[in-house]
Amino acid sequence: MSEFRKLSDDFYASPQITPKEVSEAAAMGIALVINNRPDGEAPDQPAGADIEAATRAAGMDYLAIPIGSAGFSEPQVEKLQEALAASQGPVLGYCRSGTRSTLLWSLAQARGGGSPDSIAEAAAEAGYDVAPVRPAMDMFAARAKD
Repeated sequence: MSEFRKLSDDFYASPQITPKEVSEAAAMGIALVINNRPDGEAPDQPAGADIEAATRAAGMDYLAIPIGSAGFSEPQVEKLQEALAASQGPVLGYCRSGTRSTLLWSLAQARGGGSPDSIAEAAAEAGYDVAPVRPAMDMFAARAKD
Protein backbone atom coordinates (compact mmCIF):
# COMPACT_ATOMS: atom_id res chain seq x y z
CA MET A 1 0.00 0.00 0.00
CA SER A 2 1.28 3.45 -0.90
CA GLU A 3 2.22 6.18 1.53
CA PHE A 4 0.84 9.03 -0.58
CA ARG A 5 0.32 12.01 1.72
CA LYS A 6 -2.07 14.74 0.62
CA LEU A 7 -0.65 18.26 0.91
CA SER A 8 -3.37 19.93 -1.16
CA ASP A 9 -6.17 18.96 -3.51
CA ASP A 10 -3.65 18.81 -6.34
CA PHE A 11 -0.41 17.59 -4.72
CA TYR A 12 0.67 14.46 -2.86
CA ALA A 13 4.12 13.63 -1.49
CA SER A 14 5.49 10.14 -1.07
CA PRO A 15 8.56 8.18 -0.13
CA GLN A 16 10.27 6.29 -2.96
CA ILE A 17 7.72 4.60 -5.20
CA THR A 18 7.87 1.37 -7.16
CA PRO A 19 6.13 0.41 -10.41
CA LYS A 20 3.33 -1.16 -8.30
CA GLU A 21 2.70 2.17 -6.60
CA VAL A 22 2.66 3.86 -10.00
CA SER A 23 -0.45 1.77 -10.72
CA GLU A 24 -1.99 2.95 -7.43
CA ALA A 25 -1.26 6.56 -8.39
CA ALA A 26 -2.96 6.07 -11.75
CA ALA A 27 -6.00 4.55 -10.04
CA MET A 28 -6.20 7.66 -7.81
CA GLY A 29 -6.30 9.94 -10.85
CA ILE A 30 -2.75 11.28 -10.55
CA ALA A 31 -1.84 13.02 -13.81
CA LEU A 32 1.85 13.75 -13.22
CA VAL A 33 4.57 11.97 -11.23
CA ILE A 34 7.57 14.09 -10.24
CA ASN A 35 10.80 12.41 -9.19
CA ASN A 36 12.75 14.57 -6.73
CA ARG A 37 15.38 11.91 -6.04
CA PRO A 38 18.68 11.77 -7.93
CA ASP A 39 19.49 8.38 -9.45
CA GLY A 40 22.10 6.37 -7.57
CA GLU A 41 21.34 7.85 -4.17
CA ALA A 42 20.92 4.37 -2.67
CA PRO A 43 21.77 0.92 -4.05
CA ASP A 44 18.22 -0.42 -3.62
CA GLN A 45 16.55 2.56 -5.28
CA PRO A 46 14.60 1.94 -8.51
CA ALA A 47 16.08 3.83 -11.47
CA GLY A 48 14.21 6.95 -12.48
CA ALA A 49 13.95 5.57 -16.01
CA ASP A 50 12.08 2.51 -14.69
CA ILE A 51 9.61 4.69 -12.79
CA GLU A 52 9.25 6.93 -15.83
CA ALA A 53 8.49 3.94 -18.08
CA ALA A 54 5.88 2.62 -15.64
CA THR A 55 4.36 6.07 -15.26
CA ARG A 56 4.06 6.66 -18.98
CA ALA A 57 2.72 3.12 -19.53
CA ALA A 58 0.00 3.93 -16.99
CA GLY A 59 -0.98 7.02 -18.99
CA MET A 60 0.53 9.65 -16.71
CA ASP A 61 3.18 12.28 -17.31
CA TYR A 62 6.60 12.12 -15.64
CA LEU A 63 9.11 14.81 -14.73
CA ALA A 64 12.43 14.65 -12.89
CA ILE A 65 13.42 17.58 -10.68
CA PRO A 66 16.19 15.98 -8.62
CA ILE A 67 17.10 17.55 -5.28
CA GLY A 68 20.56 16.38 -4.26
CA SER A 69 22.87 17.23 -1.40
CA ALA A 70 23.35 20.77 -2.74
CA GLY A 71 19.79 21.56 -1.67
CA PHE A 72 17.16 23.68 -3.35
CA SER A 73 17.58 26.31 -6.05
CA GLU A 74 15.10 28.79 -7.43
CA PRO A 75 15.13 27.17 -10.91
CA GLN A 76 13.92 23.92 -9.29
CA VAL A 77 11.15 25.81 -7.50
CA GLU A 78 10.16 27.55 -10.72
CA LYS A 79 10.17 24.24 -12.61
CA LEU A 80 7.77 22.74 -10.07
CA GLN A 81 5.50 25.80 -10.29
CA GLU A 82 5.38 25.44 -14.06
CA ALA A 83 4.67 21.71 -13.83
CA LEU A 84 1.85 22.24 -11.35
CA ALA A 85 0.32 24.95 -13.53
CA ALA A 86 0.48 22.77 -16.64
CA SER A 87 -0.69 19.52 -15.06
CA GLN A 88 -4.08 18.23 -16.12
CA GLY A 89 -4.78 16.78 -12.67
CA PRO A 90 -3.26 15.92 -9.31
CA VAL A 91 0.51 15.58 -8.98
CA LEU A 92 2.55 13.07 -6.97
CA GLY A 93 6.06 14.10 -5.94
CA TYR A 94 8.41 11.52 -4.47
CA CYS A 95 11.91 11.23 -3.05
CA ARG A 96 13.48 8.98 -0.40
CA SER A 97 11.07 9.97 2.39
CA GLY A 98 8.77 12.54 0.80
CA THR A 99 10.46 15.39 2.65
CA ARG A 100 12.30 16.95 -0.30
CA SER A 101 9.12 16.76 -2.38
CA THR A 102 7.21 18.48 0.41
CA LEU A 103 9.85 21.16 0.89
CA LEU A 104 9.99 21.87 -2.85
CA TRP A 105 6.18 22.06 -3.00
CA SER A 106 6.21 24.43 0.00
CA LEU A 107 8.71 26.73 -1.70
CA ALA A 108 6.71 26.69 -4.94
CA GLN A 109 3.50 27.54 -3.09
CA ALA A 110 5.18 30.43 -1.25
CA ARG A 111 6.80 31.69 -4.46
CA GLY A 112 3.33 31.77 -5.96
CA GLY A 113 2.06 33.95 -3.11
CA GLY A 114 0.75 31.27 -0.75
CA SER A 115 0.68 31.92 2.98
CA PRO A 116 3.74 30.35 4.63
CA ASP A 117 1.67 29.60 7.74
CA SER A 118 -1.02 27.80 5.73
CA ILE A 119 1.61 25.92 3.73
CA ALA A 120 3.42 24.86 6.91
CA GLU A 121 0.12 23.72 8.43
CA ALA A 122 -0.74 21.59 5.38
CA ALA A 123 2.71 20.01 5.45
CA ALA A 124 2.47 19.32 9.19
CA GLU A 125 -0.93 17.66 8.75
CA ALA A 126 0.76 15.33 6.24
CA GLY A 127 3.57 14.61 8.71
CA TYR A 128 6.27 16.89 7.31
CA ASP A 129 8.18 19.80 8.87
CA VAL A 130 9.03 22.73 6.60
CA ALA A 131 11.26 24.47 9.17
CA PRO A 132 14.42 23.89 7.08
CA VAL A 133 13.03 26.06 4.26
CA ARG A 134 10.78 28.41 6.23
CA PRO A 135 13.08 31.46 5.80
CA ALA A 136 13.07 30.90 2.02
CA MET A 137 9.29 30.43 2.07
CA ASP A 138 8.89 33.74 3.88
CA MET A 139 11.20 35.47 1.37
CA PHE A 140 9.36 34.04 -1.63
CA ALA A 141 5.95 34.97 -0.17
CA ALA A 142 7.11 38.53 0.56
CA ARG A 143 8.55 38.83 -2.94
CA ALA A 144 5.29 37.56 -4.46
CA LYS A 145 3.41 40.43 -2.79
CA ASP A 146 5.62 43.08 -4.44
